[in-house]
Amino acid sequence: MELQTHGAKKYPASALLKSSAGLGWSMISAELRSHGVTETPVIVPQHVELCLVVRGNDNGLVKRTGAGQHEWATPTTGAIWLCPVGVGAGTFTITAPIPETLHLYLPTALFRRLSDDFNLIGEPARLIRSVAGVRDEVIEQIGRSILSEMTEETSTGRMFVETASLTLAAYLIHKYHDIGTPPVGVHKLDHARLRRVLDYISAHIADEITATDLAGVAGLSVFHFARMFTLAIGVSPRRYMGRMRLERAMAEIAVGRSSLAKIAFDARFSSQASFTRAFRRATGMSPGGYRRRRVIGGPIAVSRAA
Repeated sequence: MELQTHGAKKYPASALLKSSAGLGWSMISAELRSHGVTETPVIVPQHVELCLVVRGNDNGLVKRTGAGQHEWATPTTGAIWLCPVGVGAGTFTITAPIPETLHLYLPTALFRRLSDDFNLIGEPARLIRSVAGVRDEVIEQIGRSILSEMTEETSTGRMFVETASLTLAAYLIHKYHDIGTPPVGVHKLDHARLRRVLDYISAHIADEITATDLAGVAGLSVFHFARMFTLAIGVSPRRYMGRMRLERAMAEIAVGRSSLAKIAFDARFSSQASFTRAFRRATGMSPGGYRRRRVIGGPIAVSRAA
């Protein structure tokens, strides 16, 4: 009996390019979909869903919202998303088209079989980590092999896919289980993650930005994000955003079109007085003094200690 998926309900606006329906696969189901700009409806997954971006879009973002969490990631080719069973009753927002994404659905029975064979504790299918936008060469290789069998069926393809599904489930338990080794790269703020975070801050510097927002963009927990960001940049996220807002305020003061009170408000200071204190610590002069100095000429940089 073939495995039924929730793909049609979760991605109603996407184009189904290829499906494993009719191939007789019983331990895994696969769909190749093309996604446009959309927001998915709320679905509570009954299977572990693994999404592998086969042909991505570096100019877009995918936001996963659910259980009070927000995860942002770029759908680059090879990036993966993991949705555990019964978790993620939220939405996916896709900001730019993703040409090809492979969706693999692994049933709880598959994980239960491994649990029984190896005396695992708990329900492994429900303890798979929720992952957004990470790269994993093992998963990519297995996923592309399954995709190849789905698009060009061979005489032994079903045997291969059923075996591969067990290998994939075992690998997910081994690498992405909530108890044990954390996911590959989950504690790293590599260049790509850092670039996404800095670009997000730049684009939303006038808005309220929380640590949870930035951790979601990086695909890390709040705790690990704050630590990794500080190691990478040399200052905390809060201190970095404060510096960026001061630099923006300095540019606005130099232009001279807005009042100091409005500039302080736009820089998200609680009062003009607090803005003046922060500005003086950073530049050694008041905002008004800086504006008068700019009239005369000569740039002034924000102190690294700001």
